Amino acid sequence: MQIVNFIINNILTQASITIALIAMLGLVLQKKSLGQVISGTLKTLLGFQVLSAGSSVIVGSLLYFGDIFKLAFHTQGIVPSIEAINGQAMNDLGLGSDIALTFLAIFIFNILFARLTKWKYIFLTGQAILWMATMTTVFGYFAGLRGFVLIVVGGIVGGFFAIAMPAIAQPIIRKVTGSNDIALGHFCTIGYLFEAGVAKIFGERGENKKSIEDIELPKAFDFLQDTYLSVMVVMVPLYLITAIIAGPDAVDTGSQHHVMFAFLQSIQFVVGVYILLSGVRLLLAEIVPAFRGIAMKLVPDAIPALDCPVFFPYSPNAVILGFITTTIGTLIAMVALPVFGLATILPGMLTNFFAGGTAGIFGNAVGGRRGAIIGGIAHGFFITLLPALLVTAFGQLGFVNATATDVDTVAAALLYAWIFSPLLKMLNV
Repeated sequence: MQIVNFIINNILTQASITIALIAMLGLVLQKKSLGQVISGTLKTLLGFQVLSAGSSVIVGSLLYFGDIFKLAFHTQGIVPSIEAINGQAMNDLGLGSDIALTFLAIFIFNILFARLTKWKYIFLTGQAILWMATMTTVFGYFAGLRGFVLIVVGGIVGGFFAIAMPAIAQPIIRKVTGSNDIALGHFCTIGYLFEAGVAKIFGERGENKKSIEDIELPKAFDFLQDTYLSVMVVMVPLYLITAIIAGPDAVDTGSQHHVMFAFLQSIQFVVGVYILLSGVRLLLAEIVPAFRGIAMKLVPDAIPALDCPVFFPYSPNAVILGFITTTIGTLIAMVALPVFGLATILPGMLTNFFAGGTAGIFGNAVGGRRGAIIGGIAHGFFITLLPALLVTAFGQLGFVNATATDVDTVAAALLYAWIFSPLLKMLNV
């Protein structure tokens, strides 16, 4: 068990190591020279680490923005945190080993399903698999499952999500990327498909469909065609206005004026985007060719399902639009859901950016600008509604004010709570 825990904690949950090893395996299977194997492996590792560094910079900036946002607009409620649920499950319930083994089972079943079915997707976002393992283990445990059965059922459910979500999203991903080389491996995909559906109904169609990426600007604003400058023009006012409303005592800025601090944090956000996109370009240049070795040998025609930031360079304007519209939707839901007796869920700026930005890509691809706007607001409401429903399910298990954000993992948890658990109790299992 110690060896399994070491592999999971130090390799499989470390996405950069996992993807680098998979790239190495692909190059070895293609019988590349030693130099090519070393070069491809290290460049893959470097690319993912650069991507992660960019994400970390963005996260730091968004955490600050989330703090001043709550104080500026006096929001109170539940902050979704799968990390807190994972910690409570391992420490209070003693489910650490079960979660680890379920993680491994999800990975194994994903590969088996890819080998045996027409869906040839290998889910490579290790952290997302860990959160799925946490949800299936916790809800499976309270449904009465134990030991081997708990792990296998969790592995099957998680493995199904790991292969089905990339498969269902792939038609839109092909439209966005123009190829079938990569897929989306992120457990917020139900939300992305929800936005795409809304965009299809309410968005633009045929010749009337206009992408947010093709927006025509006056000559004086040609500089906004630059991705980083366009992001800056949106984020700087957003940060400054929020900081001014929050006031100088909202967060500790040391000796620096709070408005200048907010300005520099908004610039840090743009820096993070620059680093992230650089890492994406480096990663894709290595992982796609290397993955062909696995496709040829282990899982014929296998397609790597990668984390959502990989797709940001394909539609950068839609990412920013998705972030803004999703945030609007989460604010509407925060106010509206308590009217119906549901919990107040605070907007999570990290989820709003990464999930909202990806959803914006889907909405724009399906319904153009109008689809991305209307779909984005609907997406924000949707990804707040599901965690609010999950609060009730967690409350029945003894978790106080607990919920999570990734809607695929929330859907898996509700599948256990609403279907598996009642069914098992009815059968007296």
